[in-house]
Amino acid sequence: MARGVLIALEGVDGSGKTTQAGLLAAALEKLGREVLVTQEPTTGLIGQKLRQYLTGPSRSLSPTEELHLFIMDRREHVETLIEPALAEGKIVICDRYYYSTVAYQGALGLDPAEILAQNESFAPRPDLVFILTLPVPLAMKRLAGKGRKGRQLSESPHYLEWVAAIYSGLTGPHIRHVDTSLLRPETAHEIILRETLPELERMGQEG
Repeated sequence: MARGVLIALEGVDGSGKTTQAGLLAAALEKLGREVLVTQEPTTGLIGQKLRQYLTGPSRSLSPTEELHLFIMDRREHVETLIEPALAEGKIVICDRYYYSTVAYQGALGLDPAEILAQNESFAPRPDLVFILTLPVPLAMKRLAGKGRKGRQLSESPHYLEWVAAIYSGLTGPHIRHVDTSLLRPETAHEIILRETLPELERMGQEG
């Protein structure tokens, strides 16, 4: 059995990651692939604590303490879900992965390169990463339209500009930047699917 494929969807809040994860999964399942969609922070105990913390009124932990929690959550995610699914030959689509930690904790002053190295010491590198980009003011507008109004630091414009800048600097043969600012969700999906299918064939995911 061929090893599975790991695909990560990244970007600032409001860029459409969750929508695109769902559209991609549905399209691949229609083509006969076995797909697992997951997300970070996870729904595990540490992941739930992170979600409560990140939606709270303030960020009381240091950047290093936050990083520690994200890594603990990710270790559990990799060991209990991602690696077993890949071993079974599934396509795993992750709505946020360690590139989010690189960008968001990097924007708090930690070294993005060190964060990346620390995560890649235990977490499998994605076969494909789609970083969805759009101007921060538009991201803020989308979030406000969903009834989310400036959740503490994580949605302040200045902070998100730093996050977006780090995302923009992430490069590699497995990384694709998709500008979603002027694209309808269906059009962005077509671009992502068009980039994904040849890679799946190359990696032995014939369907």
